[in-house]
Amino acid sequence: MPKVTPLQPQEILFEDNHLLVINKRAGLATMGVEADRPSLIVLAKDYIRRKYNKPGNVYLGIVSRLDARTSGAIVIARTSKAAARLSKQFKQRETKKLYWAIVESNDRGESLSKSGRLENWMFKDEPAMRMRCVTEQRVASGRMPKDAKEAKLSWTVIGKQKVSGDQKDRQLLEIELTTGRKHQIRCQLAHAGFSIVGDQKYGSGTDFPGAGIALHSKSVEFTHPTQKNLLHFEADVPDCWKITRYNL
Repeated sequence: MPKVTPLQPQEILFEDNHLLVINKRAGLATMGVEADRPSLIVLAKDYIRRKYNKPGNVYLGIVSRLDARTSGAIVIARTSKAAARLSKQFKQRETKKLYWAIVESNDRGESLSKSGRLENWMFKDEPAMRMRCVTEQRVASGRMPKDAKEAKLSWTVIGKQKVSGDQKDRQLLEIELTTGRKHQIRCQLAHAGFSIVGDQKYGSGTDFPGAGIALHSKSVEFTHPTQKNLLHFEADVPDCWKITRYNL
């Protein structure tokens, strides 16, 4: 496995006997990668093993995922009971997650309105290894892909950056998902003409510093699996976002 920095104290947002909430760094897969590649689950198990001097296997359960190039708050269960209860919350949409994203004005120089909502049908394009939104014409005709699922999100513009020269103006969005589809935010915004900065898979022609794209899981809110109290966590965006450039 390539040498990778262990989890740092500042990346741990919360920890108790049942939970581990982490501000995941960009470029790190959550899980499900080859054994010779680093992943969040491997680093988290190593963190628990070292901190508590636990020999052998360490149980951790992933209850929601983030794309490798997306940073931000992610919840991990430390017991099977917590994993089952948290998974149910996330599946039934009893949690609240807010994302931040940076998008550029579209090819016509237009920007997104102050707030709005996107509703599409999405399906997986296996050959291209990406998700796609069904065109309005195809929806109207009823010729839907068999695996198409409805995707809904809402956004609010919380910051703007005016740029000079031939660069496009940028907007900082806060996004709330109504549904939870694979690559949903990335795919829906790109389909609307506003690709996330750095997301070349979904049409961005602009580089983004660091190992990620301009998409961040800013906050997560859920009920503690055993104590039943409401928990809320905020994750700072990476320094490379240079967030002070935006008129918040």
